[in-house]
Amino acid sequence: MDYKSIRECNEYILIESIKNFKLKQIFECGQCFRFEKISDTNYIVVAFERVIELIEDGENILIYNSNESDVRDIWIKYFDLHRDYSYIKNELSKDDLLRKSIEFGTGIRILNQDPFEILISFIISARNSIPSIMKTINKISTKWGTEILYKGKTYYAFPTIEQIKNATLEEIQETGASFRSKYIIDTIANVYSSKQAMNQESLQKREELKKYDLDYIKSLNDDDCHKALQEFKGVGAKVADCVMLFSMEKYSAFPVDVWVKRAMIHFYGAQDASLNKIRIFARNKFGKLSGFAQQYLFYYARENKIKIDEE
Repeated sequence: MDYKSIRECNEYILIESIKNFKLKQIFECGQCFRFEKISDTNYIVVAFERVIELIEDGENILIYNSNESDVRDIWIKYFDLHRDYSYIKNELSKDDLLRKSIEFGTGIRILNQDPFEILISFIISARNSIPSIMKTINKISTKWGTEILYKGKTYYAFPTIEQIKNATLEEIQETGASFRSKYIIDTIANVYSSKQAMNQESLQKREELKKYDLDYIKSLNDDDCHKALQEFKGVGAKVADCVMLFSMEKYSAFPVDVWVKRAMIHFYGAQDASLNKIRIFARNKFGKLSGFAQQYLFYYARENKIKIDEE
């Protein structure tokens, strides 16, 4: 457990003495798109149909617009506070090359997010910039999600499958999802059909659509989970790794994007390696801690704007 205690105060919930926790590093390492940055130590977050405000005060975190029950039942899990990141960093720091990234991003934690939201979000991420991804996700949330008021401002939760099940291709295209719109529509249809089938008596129907059941996919081992996610249109190896890592607790996942590729070339000299070869190399090197290594490498590369010779 990486915190000392949880205490209810007048206007906020106080989590005391948190280790390995920096808001800026957590929210700006490519894993999350539903946040509003007030400052490096102050963020507003939309997740699980709630809006919370976080203030980092030394080793303490103040959570506004919440209650002790939600902190214990939702936010401790969301921020992965039961996990010992000191152990993870010590293990990964045995690699001299990786140690530099870990020391730079020492407060990163991998968030446990909603699988449906993350699946749609990372389909949107394909060949896209983070500002554009966030804009499209916010438009989807505004059109179909639940309205939440905080400090006089309106926020919108990411829609549930029931809220978005009747979305049309044209409506999704209007959010700026571009060529990805057809993948989103297909994914919504498959996830909803699977959800409906799980409630039916027909065993055959349940078996046919089980491959689109996100709870079932999450229950698979890492390699089978990675393969199963690629049954969704618009989901390749990298997107599957992101969904696994950021919402399904599969920590051998190693998403390789342009920043991670640059970091792997910078630190490990992987100039001629394909994205898949880099993924395999990293998983063999870092094992069950690959996903944590990926986050340290991504954050280091992007924050330091690493370039490689061929660029």
